[in-house]
Amino acid sequence: MVMQIRDLTSANVGAATSLWLQAGLTRPWNPPELDLQRALDGVTSTVLGAFDHDRLIGTVMVGHDGHRGWVYYLAVDESQRGTGLGRQLMAAAEDWLREHGAVKVQLMVRSTNEAVLGFYEHLGYEDADVQVRSKRLI
Repeated sequence: MVMQIRDLTSANVGAATSLWLQAGLTRPWNPPELDLQRALDGVTSTVLGAFDHDRLIGTVMVGHDGHRGWVYYLAVDESQRGTGLGRQLMAAAEDWLREHGAVKVQLMVRSTNEAVLGFYEHLGYEDADVQVRSKRLI
């Protein structure tokens, strides 16, 4: 496989959101197309994509607030799971954050998603013993 990780563009929105739907990352109240475009338009964020030739096979959204980096929408095509692609995408996200001055990376995982919690634990991510609180603004 000839795989390349690079920033997505607006031309990749359809493929990325399809991948996110396949991976179960979307929620009906949160349009993924808008999330993706916000990340692409921001100066402190991007969405990295893994491509096998021209086919999008993985994504990771990454951004920072000047101190903490955040990772969202890590998705790997079903046909590529178990190949190490998720690990490669996380490494690319961490590299991007380092290059942009972030000193810490954080992410959120639903507490019921034990397989994904195990994946991140294997990569060295720990439970930060904090609660995330949210409030919808729209």
